[in-house]
Amino acid sequence: MVEGNVVVLVIEDEAPIRRFLKMALSDHGYTFKEALTGREGLDKIAMERPDLVILDLGLPDMDGLDVVKQLREWSPVPTIILSARGQENDKVEALDAGADDYLTKPFGVPELLARIRVALRNMARLAADSTESEFNFGNIKVDLVRRQVFLDGTEVHFTRIEYKLLVTLVKYAGKVVTHNQLLKEIWGQGYGEESHYLRVYMAHLRRKLEADPANPKHLITETGVGYRLKV
Repeated sequence: MVEGNVVVLVIEDEAPIRRFLKMALSDHGYTFKEALTGREGLDKIAMERPDLVILDLGLPDMDGLDVVKQLREWSPVPTIILSARGQENDKVEALDAGADDYLTKPFGVPELLARIRVALRNMARLAADSTESEFNFGNIKVDLVRRQVFLDGTEVHFTRIEYKLLVTLVKYAGKVVTHNQLLKEIWGQGYGEESHYLRVYMAHLRRKLEADPANPKHLITETGVGYRLKV
């Protein structure tokens, strides 16, 4: 069950899906709110300040991508896309627009609940201390001040690019970070198509940090979309 009163706003025009989500979320301790259009959803986010948003892309008045883009101009509220559009380019576009995660219909309740927990944990971590000097996951410690990484207490040495890739994933821990976003943050605005760079450097990180690089526990590939640091 959820600790505290976590409010989830569902922006979805299909009544059966809203009813299903209301039952699933309420049964697990979330407070359910709903909006049937993009404009109504934006208004409710502004007025009611929900803790998390679940957003359909196919809304009657505007595309869900436009909702995300407008929302990100003034709110960091965690936003999970729930859509029948399952193509990789749809996922990439939504994540690049500012969505935190993407689930394709049909979906399972356990997976949705897990994605919600990750998004809320990530937001809580950022809110607790945006100047956190140390980040830990598994048996790995990243000292962001000294720019050092430790595995089981032993320092692991990284090249500048390897470290920058790791820190970027740490920055968005729990979120899917698209190839495009990673390339721009690490190499600059002139890069966006060189996803093979990421494959090479991600392989380096896995060899240095994962017990089984072929089956990573933390440095996860989201096929065709990007990468996620699972904590």
